Amino acid sequence: MIRFCVIGTNWITESFIAAASQIPDFELSAVYSRTEEQARKFAEKYEVQTTYTDLQEMAHSSFIDAVYIASPNSLHAEQAILLMNHGKHIICEKPAASNTREWKQMVDTAKRNRVVLMEALKTTLLPNFNVIKENLAKIGTVRRYVANYCQYSSRYDAYKAGTVLNAFNPAFSNGALMDIGVYCLYPLVVLFGRPLEMKATALLLDSGVDGEGSILLKYDDKEAVVSYSKITNSSIPSEIQGEEGSILIHNLNQLEKIELHYKNGTVEDLTQQQEDNTMYYEAKEFIDLIKTNRLESSINSHAHSMLTLEIMDEARKQIGLVFPNDLKS
Repeated sequence: MIRFCVIGTNWITESFIAAASQIPDFELSAVYSRTEEQARKFAEKYEVQTTYTDLQEMAHSSFIDAVYIASPNSLHAEQAILLMNHGKHIICEKPAASNTREWKQMVDTAKRNRVVLMEALKTTLLPNFNVIKENLAKIGTVRRYVANYCQYSSRYDAYKAGTVLNAFNPAFSNGALMDIGVYCLYPLVVLFGRPLEMKATALLLDSGVDGEGSILLKYDDKEAVVSYSKITNSSIPSEIQGEEGSILIHNLNQLEKIELHYKNGTVEDLTQQQEDNTMYYEAKEFIDLIKTNRLESSINSHAHSMLTLEIMDEARKQIGLVFPNDLKS
């Protein structure tokens, strides 16, 4: 069994636990929260006896093998580095770090301690992402990647009413690019690698984070158009366009339906059945890495996460979005 502790007691942690519980090797052994009351309340849901409010104490525990980190983005690096220095394997919610400097420190720490470090970006680990990769040649030479993910945040109404929650607070390295845009960029990086150049625009909110934005990325033989938002919804699918056809992608973060549209008008449904809780695949990938003594995913690799963060860093530079974590040495 792989004994897990979770950092974070919100819905995303509950979803991860539900997904990982389908894997025989998963065992939830402990819960961390900043307050004892919240830690106990969350742990009781899962009949877990061990709780922590002190990260140092948790790091020294000999009863924890791995940690799922779902704290605010600004805390990921500090928490992960501490835990990896004490031999804990880390799966860290996306985005894995505030910037490339933090991610490099995290990767260096993982390698030094010979522990697994993986970003919990589920899209690239889904069966339907494999379907896209396997069928890409059918559309001929790829000329355009169009990623569209716009989801009105449940916290935006509070923001408009004058309450700035974590999702719209730059102190926590948040905003639309970090929370939503990463879903558009990570698959692009895995499929097509590093762009030659890019241009980013965005709408900055009064709190200092971006509410929505767009990025145009240029490759030598294709371009990518990325649109993301936390202040509007969109029902437009994403698409990879080739000279012989296109692949339509419905619901980019879940990959619910994949269709291949040939230029002669015929349509091929490529959709594969997936687990209802799509976080299952990231949990399985992470646990498999630990069980087989592999220190890095070949898909959600250190390099793919780094390149995605490099693009996000450059996008933030162009739109003028600076986080407090960027100013730390």
